[in-house]
Amino acid sequence: MPVKIRLQRHGKKGKPFFWIVAADSRAKRDGKYLEKLGAYNPNTNPATIDLDVDGAVKWLENGAQPTDTARAILSYKGALLKKHLAGGVKKGALTEEQAEAKFNAWLEEKASKIQAKADGLSKASADAKAKALEAEKAVNTARIAAAAPVVEEPAEEVVSEETTASNEEE
Repeated sequence: MPVKIRLQRHGKKGKPFFWIVAADSRAKRDGKYLEKLGAYNPNTNPATIDLDVDGAVKWLENGAQPTDTARAILSYKGALLKKHLAGGVKKGALTEEQAEAKFNAWLEEKASKIQAKADGLSKASADAKAKALEAEKAVNTARIAAAAPVVEEPAEEVVSEETTASNEEE
């Protein structure tokens, strides 16, 4: 029985949500599956991926072939790296502790990149809101200035120095 790691579509029209499953390659896209490995939500930015990395590695070591999209997701979450490191441990090139340390270092680096992207998106959103607020304030001040009635003031009378001097004495 050839096994594939693939996506099963759920969610409503225009709002896809996928399960990452190990399934018989002859089964329908949304049909029977052997094991659910995780979920993928492309509607959020950055996309939300929940994956059982150990379960995915187990299926990969047993010969399951991921589809192109599933391979990209497995690579993004580190399942393919973990499988690669496990192969190095079996061959004696690495110890289990070294492989685990490399994998954890990779996870930390990946988490920092994801956090940087999320921070950049939130900063860009805040900047856009600030610019929109400034533009709205400018439009409002222009509208208020245009709507204000223009009142012509009478010309001021020339005050002689004598009247100002008498005012000062008082």
